[in-house]
Amino acid sequence: MSAHDEADGQTLWHGRFAGGPADELLAFTESLSFDRRLWPDDIAGSRAHVRGLARAGLVTESERDEILVALDTVSAELDGGTFTFVRSDEDIHTAIERRVTTLAPAGAKLHTARSRNDQTATDLRLWCKRELRGVAARVLDLQEVLIRRADEAGDTYLPGYTHLQRAQPVLLAHHLLAHAWALGRDVERLAGAIARIDVSPLGAGALAGSSLPIDPVFTASELGFARVFDNSLDAVGSRDHVAEALFAVTMVAIDLSRLGEEWVLWASEEFGFVRLDDGYSTGSSMMPQKKNPDIAELARGKAGRVIGDLTGFLATIKGLPFSYNRDLQEDKEPLFDAVDQVRLALGAMTGMVATATFVTERMQAAADSETSSATDLAEWLVERGVPFRDAHAIVGALVRRALAGEGSLAALVAADPALGPEAAALVAPGVSVTRRTTRGGAGPAPLVAQRAAFATAAATWRALIEP
Repeated sequence: MSAHDEADGQTLWHGRFAGGPADELLAFTESLSFDRRLWPDDIAGSRAHVRGLARAGLVTESERDEILVALDTVSAELDGGTFTFVRSDEDIHTAIERRVTTLAPAGAKLHTARSRNDQTATDLRLWCKRELRGVAARVLDLQEVLIRRADEAGDTYLPGYTHLQRAQPVLLAHHLLAHAWALGRDVERLAGAIARIDVSPLGAGALAGSSLPIDPVFTASELGFARVFDNSLDAVGSRDHVAEALFAVTMVAIDLSRLGEEWVLWASEEFGFVRLDDGYSTGSSMMPQKKNPDIAELARGKAGRVIGDLTGFLATIKGLPFSYNRDLQEDKEPLFDAVDQVRLALGAMTGMVATATFVTERMQAAADSETSSATDLAEWLVERGVPFRDAHAIVGALVRRALAGEGSLAALVAADPALGPEAAALVAPGVSVTRRTTRGGAGPAPLVAQRAAFATAAATWRALIEP
């Protein structure tokens, strides 16, 4: 290759064309600006491929070693930031192969029995396996913080809500565990996506495989894939694994958004259930008194962005015929963006939850409203043979009278012939939450069993994402 060629480079498909590509074409079709992060995966795939070529007798052992040394050099340049990109580098795959061919004459054989179609599909699957495990690990980090805070909460309780209206008191630990269980399902979804991603497309070629004696099983093993493609068209033309990865990441974003929404409310003066650490909150450029829950708000806002990544990509792939179409280049940016945003959100939310201070007296005061024990009063009547609908009506009428100012609910219950002083004791602060006894419920006894069950589940979740 001449010095001019090294400076300007050539496209992988230049032989069919008399002239070079227009600037507008290069500007519109390039993916180097975002796919350069795939370089470790492209290097890994090329190493496996050239070993496979040598095993098939398509390159000599010395040529294999020459190419492997060149790949090591390129890897060091990319890692160290000294790699020089040129105008014709459409993508990271082209750039790496161009440089390898410059360093080693045998590099011209690197693309033997390989297309960019199976090459890029392989790189992205390798990236997904690694990065989704990274997301799952951060989910588990947040989960561990929620569990630690739940263990610290002891017998603290707060109002449980339905329709964002105070409903029944629940232990704070129970509430935090609710989020932790949801995050566990996120890990399961990520692990399931990784399992279906773990299929090597290398060897599928452009769409139909190759007439050369390559062995896709060998290269799959070299790259650590669990399985090999069964259909070459499907291998290069399908991106359902990207859609599934996006969905799994989007569900993490949604769960973070729901947690964030609660903490926005809890940090407000109206609720006052939590005080955020200075390091995980922001101020106002105009109002000196403000302390804002920006992390929680952005977790809520980023979820919309990630949902857009998923839905936009689904729209991209919905009408594509088999096999490869250039539309599939659009698989990377939404995936990269979703993973980046969720990883950042997980780290920030983990820090916010870990460092916050719960205002337990405010929580318990809000939960000690007399009307919060209404269900307990109705169930007390049921225990004494009153049909639930009748009990519901009796207690509902007493609540209505209390809200109308006829007296406290405790006094009205004590004076009611169907209830009396024994039932009135249920209205006392802190009593209601102790009466939740069913499995998975919000009271102290079921919490002990739930905590043990969670410890078992957590060990399973962590095992799911171990490489």
